[in-house]
Order: sequence, then structure tokens, then C-alpha cells
Amino acid sequence: MIGSVLKSYRKEAGMTQEELAQAAGVHRTYISLLERNQKSPTLKVYFQLCQALDSAPSKFMADIE
Repeated sequence: MIGSVLKSYRKEAGMTQEELAQAAGVHRTYISLLERNQKSPTLKVYFQLCQALDSAPSKFMADIE
């Protein structure tokens, strides 16, 4: 699921949920919901998260699979 991969990438980047949220232009509670697999990101937010985490979207998606 996307939540565990997102959390792993965020921690690897040394970011808090708040820092990732600011960098991606979303609210911190949204990051929390994503990490707990209670929400799914839109395609736009997905790319914003990848950019904030300095990760290629294709690599991120491959890790989800």
C-alpha cells in the first residue's frame, strides 16, 4: 500500500509529516491519512509528494507494487 512506502520515503528523507506536508503543499493531517492508508492521493498530489521527496514517480510506484 502507498502508506507504508510514503512513510518509508519520508523517514529516509529525514522529514517529519509537517515538513513533507509543507513541501508538498498539503495539510499535515492529509499526510497522516495517506500513511495510514485511509486516503489515496490524487495524481496531482502524488507528483507533489514525489517532488517533495526528491523521488522519481516511477520508482515510487514500483516500490508500491
